[in-house]
Amino acid sequence: MTASRPLHTVLGSGPAGTALARELVRRGRPVRLVDRSGNGPAIEGVERYAADVATPEGARAAVAGADVVYHCVNVGYHLQVEVMPRIQEAVLGAADAQGARLVVLDTLYPYGQTHGEVMTEDTPWNATTRKGRMRAELDARYLGAHHAGRLPVVLGRSADFLGPGVLNSTLGGAVFPAALTGQSVHALGDIDLPHSYTYIEDVAAGLATLGEHPDAHGRVWHLPTAPARTTREILALVEERTGRPIDLAVVAEPRPFGPFDETFMAEYAEMFYQHTEPQILDSSAIEKAYGLAPTPLETALDATLAWYGELLAARH
Repeated sequence: MTASRPLHTVLGSGPAGTALARELVRRGRPVRLVDRSGNGPAIEGVERYAADVATPEGARAAVAGADVVYHCVNVGYHLQVEVMPRIQEAVLGAADAQGARLVVLDTLYPYGQTHGEVMTEDTPWNATTRKGRMRAELDARYLGAHHAGRLPVVLGRSADFLGPGVLNSTLGGAVFPAALTGQSVHALGDIDLPHSYTYIEDVAAGLATLGEHPDAHGRVWHLPTAPARTTREILALVEERTGRPIDLAVVAEPRPFGPFDETFMAEYAEMFYQHTEPQILDSSAIEKAYGLAPTPLETALDATLAWYGELLAARH
């Protein structure tokens, strides 16, 4: 790549990585999108690349020539505690050797239970679950690498995903296909508690913005997220848009349902507190610092329902 058009490499081609790749192309960036297969639908302006970034060799190959590396890799839920630290070590080493800046997509897990307190970037990291402690340890290492002068690192934290392409979310494959076809819609925990969802296009815009601003590095930012609504309110908005009543099935405790099998739910049980206390994310810091605004929830639902409608039509 020429100095005027440095390469932006996105690791992970799930919903977030794919949305980010498209957003970077819209911003005029040359983009490499990396996963283990290198396959997938062609995206104009995006080079698909096969590499296993859980290995040092694969990670170095993936980020070769990159100016900015975006870590959006995830693994099977039951493998996270074992595999995510290995991926971190390989990606940190590769980005450091390349001289790249590193932007990491992160979760709210390090905060642990907040008892309904609004989560800001100053909220203490009080995780007690296995996956929460693992994420907190990873984040401490990322920020430690930055403050030690090893390489520039920034973390972008997101609430649960919502949007086109998002299947494995509590507001995803267990909700929209059923809402569009009249089948039972599964909702978790106390549906009258406010719960933040981050629209996948806002995840992409937030990460791309952090990648454009070296002054953002060295800290955690909350990605742009619309004001929290209760699950009941969100489902009422879905009903308005589909024109049909929702057949609601409340999942009051961890058990397999919809796309979430027994293996997943056994691992998710420790995180079920997210549905028995309010989950309220404040993203005003990134909004004020970089002029971002979250997509209104109604607009996000319109786009999501349209995508799921096309997906269902393509299956028949």
